[in-house]
Amino acid sequence: MTNEPAPGPWGLPELVRLAEPVIAAAVRSGRSVATAESLTGGLLGAALTGVSGASAVYRGGLITYATDLKASLGGVDAEELARHGAVSAQTARGMAAGAAARCGADIGIALTGVAGPDPQEGHPAGTVFCGWYAAAGAEHRELRLAGDRAEIRYAAAAAALGVLTGLLDSE
Repeated sequence: MTNEPAPGPWGLPELVRLAEPVIAAAVRSGRSVATAESLTGGLLGAALTGVSGASAVYRGGLITYATDLKASLGGVDAEELARHGAVSAQTARGMAAGAAARCGADIGIALTGVAGPDPQEGHPAGTVFCGWYAAAGAEHRELRLAGDRAEIRYAAAAAALGVLTGLLDSE
């Protein structure tokens, strides 16, 4: 689990700047990326597509805001979703694998969690799971983010961009 403060005033231009090295690394490595988002509602995909040249490596994304869509559209095993809930490491990993499979990408990255202000499934606002899927398998990172609803959503997208940068630079 990683505790991270809200990163200060965020907006889409800041996220696009964070996405620039992701797109550059994906182009260099010849690998494609897909996204699956819940609490961020498309912010991650918007940041990636805000970078010139993204169409060479960004395959697409799924917005699975409703829990049932995580299974029917996102590819998360329905029994696992019922057992662990929408806000879980298992769901984040499943969403990432589903995004990669459904979009035909080398790497899938997913965000699920609680933006707030109210708790969900017993998890407080700021609980976020970032899952990813690549050739090496599926992994996740649990985040505890601070701030209001908007700050949590932007911080989650920024964290996912950081994960993507690390994945693309390491493989």
